[in-house]
Amino acid sequence: MARIETDICVIGAGSGGLSVAAGAVQMGARVVLLEGHKMGGDCLNYGCVPSKALIAAGKHAHAMTTGAPFGVAPATPNVDFAAAKDHVQRAIDTIAPVDSQERFEGLGVTVIREFGRFISETELQAGDSVIAARRFVIATGSQPLVPPIPGIETVPYFTNEDIFDLRDRPEHLLIIGGGPIGLEMAQAHRRLGSKVTVIEGEVALGKDDPELAAIVLECLRGEGIEIIEGRQATRIGGKAGAITVETADGTEFTGSHLLMAVGRKVNIDRLDLDKANVEHDRAVKVDDRLRSSNKRIYAVGDAAGGMQFTHVAGYHAGVVIRAMLFGLPSKAKTAHIPWVTYTDPELAQVGLTEAQAREAHGDKLEVVRFDYAENDRAIAEGATTGLIKVMVVKGKPVGASIVGAQAGELIGIWALALANGLKMSAIANMVAPYPTLGEINKRAAGQYFSPRLFDNPWVKRVVRLVQHWIP
Repeated sequence: MARIETDICVIGAGSGGLSVAAGAVQMGARVVLLEGHKMGGDCLNYGCVPSKALIAAGKHAHAMTTGAPFGVAPATPNVDFAAAKDHVQRAIDTIAPVDSQERFEGLGVTVIREFGRFISETELQAGDSVIAARRFVIATGSQPLVPPIPGIETVPYFTNEDIFDLRDRPEHLLIIGGGPIGLEMAQAHRRLGSKVTVIEGEVALGKDDPELAAIVLECLRGEGIEIIEGRQATRIGGKAGAITVETADGTEFTGSHLLMAVGRKVNIDRLDLDKANVEHDRAVKVDDRLRSSNKRIYAVGDAAGGMQFTHVAGYHAGVVIRAMLFGLPSKAKTAHIPWVTYTDPELAQVGLTEAQAREAHGDKLEVVRFDYAENDRAIAEGATTGLIKVMVVKGKPVGASIVGAQAGELIGIWALALANGLKMSAIANMVAPYPTLGEINKRAAGQYFSPRLFDNPWVKRVVRLVQHWIP
């Protein structure tokens, strides 16, 4: 049994783990990185990258059917589903070298392609090696959660880990789960020629602003996607090619393929955390510095039990690097973390939703709005479906919600504002190029100041007085 002593041992080579390993080793720390499966983790291989690549393929197909308002005759796309999946794989293959074992070994990281498990509070075993480290970082990510619905074991089903391997287009795709993953895959497959039914036990896109989520759902239904809300799946039956999902009210939905998209389960089961004196439930229990009950051991990303986004894992990496390498009292926060559902239209959020802001701030809250239909670029592009809402307290944004074209790009400026405590005046003072969708942000900020300037009688009195004194 080989023994390796190191400064930092990172468990998991997904977004968070890779960021910790790369940052720490380049600043002089000795780093061991463990990965028992694929380098790049879920995001590269099963999540963000392949899903956005498939969405892009669907977007091109959809564009062929929607050109009439622009003087372009609609045409039925001839979709080669397998070729669309080839595009997905090319995207993965193009990015993979950045996350590869070879690159990280080139940086000076010791990479061990084994799963790890703790054998003491300061040691971990991976294959034939025992790693003793000053600090450990658990970055094991998560996997699809498949609830024990009666009958699920009797039929073939997909999750995000294998849906991208499917080479033949599903005739009728049933999706259990109306969250971001379920609806992104629903729209992509619908645009590529599949019939799609989404079954959601509660409310689709339930974590987002309901007014904005309703706009997305209306657009998806308008493309022919059947979205069933408030009906829990209670039984699954049938066989390959004819799978039936029964809901609590006795309704049955039959399709050719089934995708489970109901949530995620954190990958901590094989770590033997109790031997390391690490408290845990569904995830590692951490404080605001991302330290576990064993102060030598940190957790980042999904393993830390909070928001499950790739960019959160990357952000967490920066937090723990500052703590481990420089001894700084670095703390993780969530108020400035954005998220996006990459449907068309996109749905983006940062900070508090309107409902959350009203509960937190009451009468101090002001909500400013601006519609895409009033933006010149949106009009020119025929992309006028959408709006922005900004929640403002004492001149500072505390949240922003956007639905519409490129909402994921537009939300960035509000994430910047929340992260740095900027006032609405900072956004209003920005000069946005014309014509761009980016003007939507500036116009929203302008909506905050408009009543203060144009509806204020004192402003008008001052202006009239000044006019008498100006020669």
